[in-house]
Amino acid sequence: MTVRECAIVEAFTGICMLASNKRKYFYEYIEEKLGRPVYTHELANDNMEKEIRTAAYDDFIELCRTSKEE
Repeated sequence: MTVRECAIVEAFTGICMLASNKRKYFYEYIEEKLGRPVYTHELANDNMEKEIRTAAYDDFIELCRTSKEE
């Protein structure tokens, strides 16, 4: 799974997929989807969680459709 795919899954599910030096890819993804900077303290807000999930929905569904069984 690529870091972008991990970021998509994390944005939609809320399950941490990227940690340490790869955390930046999650922030890059959600900032791209929301069209603005996102700060760590905002992630504790339930409304922000819903906004991120909504923004990631289409990418998550597309990821599910295109993933292949190995």
